[in-house]
Amino acid sequence: MIRPIALAVPRRGDDILVFEAHDGSFFRPLGGGIEFGETAEAALRREMREELAVDVEDVRCLGVLENLFHACGRDGHEIVFVFDCRLSDPAVYDRDVVGEVLDDPGTRVLWHPLDSFTADAPLYPAGLADLLTR
Repeated sequence: MIRPIALAVPRRGDDILVFEAHDGSFFRPLGGGIEFGETAEAALRREMREELAVDVEDVRCLGVLENLFHACGRDGHEIVFVFDCRLSDPAVYDRDVVGEVLDDPGTRVLWHPLDSFTADAPLYPAGLADLLTR
């Protein structure tokens, strides 16, 4: 089954806001699934409230990616709507480690330089870094 998702990519200079996998093996922007009857932008706003208790402003779609992957013993297929946005709480920009994902305790949320992801700790979904540097 193909899963549509919406991801927020707010920036702080050269940094983007991401969560870090529990084992440190990858990073991904916050966001999540688009529910039936919900627009991608509405899903983005809901997910940011659920995951970080923050509203977003100046939301702008940067593009759409198709992500085919294998994780947790299964194949996955996502259509990813990527959004630039600004966080409504300016205090979030003042901390390098913002906190944890509210609905996934232990998952750190942090600002990470876009040019410093590695093969050992990549940025997902595939193609996102290229989209953000265009």
